[in-house]
Amino acid sequence: MAQETLETAHFQPKSTTGGMIQVVPLMFVLLWSSSFITAKVGLRHLSPLLFVAIRLVGCAVVLSVVMGVLRRSWRPLANGRWFHCAVAGALLNAVGLMAPHIALVTTPAAQIALVQSLTPLLTAVCGVLLLNERLRAAQWLGLVLGLMGVGLVVGAAALESAARLQGLMLAFVGVLGLVAGTLYFGRFCRDVPLLQGATVQFMSAAVVSSLGAALLETPHWEWTDGTVAAVLWNTLMVSLGGMVLYSVMLVRGSVARASANFYLVPVTAALLAWALLGEQLSAHVIVGLAMASAGCWLVSAAASPVLGDEVSQ
Repeated sequence: MAQETLETAHFQPKSTTGGMIQVVPLMFVLLWSSSFITAKVGLRHLSPLLFVAIRLVGCAVVLSVVMGVLRRSWRPLANGRWFHCAVAGALLNAVGLMAPHIALVTTPAAQIALVQSLTPLLTAVCGVLLLNERLRAAQWLGLVLGLMGVGLVVGAAALESAARLQGLMLAFVGVLGLVAGTLYFGRFCRDVPLLQGATVQFMSAAVVSSLGAALLETPHWEWTDGTVAAVLWNTLMVSLGGMVLYSVMLVRGSVARASANFYLVPVTAALLAWALLGEQLSAHVIVGLAMASAGCWLVSAAASPVLGDEVSQ
């Protein structure tokens, strides 16, 4: 079953995979949201870039073992496709994780997650300009509404402290990595089998993050039960499971529709942070989260195939 999910999901008849595809966005949102909470726990005892490096090296090792056990060929990565997968992986997994993990040291998880909901707006704009994708008027309204929700929370948080502002700026760097990686994947990597492509992506991300940990910080660690659990969850469930789900969404639809699911992450992460970490939800945060969620609904509800989707599929 795992083999079919990784390599042949997008070739199965709709009658057998339609139901599963419908729940993929929800599964992705739950996994991605949980990463902010578990990362907060792990960062109490691990330096941020070391945390990311361990996570990505673990993913690369697991996928390499799976490739060997299943005896999968590297031939689909010929003709320079391995390079494209490596670039996409470095942007999505290395840049997309390193900056926000640094930010999580000083900034609430819900606010970092909210900044990452800027991903759909930037991705949609770039998708229209670079990939010839088209959005309906209601989708653009949803994207703008989501941006307003993010701006409300980020603006108020930035006034609280310089450290908070710096954390939010770092979170935005992560957004740029996600957007660039998503667009690059959509342009060059959609026809690469998921297992081979994901393996190369995590290999390149592991190299970049390891260099970052060695050059940009003084690594420190303390292996507690919580730290081990956080690393394992973020490695196996979020990075491996979550990014496979994200790749499936990219393969089957436009980059704007796939990245629109990030609008659901902030409210989910905020609720988890409130319940598990004791982070408080002020009135302006609740309003901002509601606006972002409404924006997600508009984008998703109006996401019936249009010309750009037909071209991209």
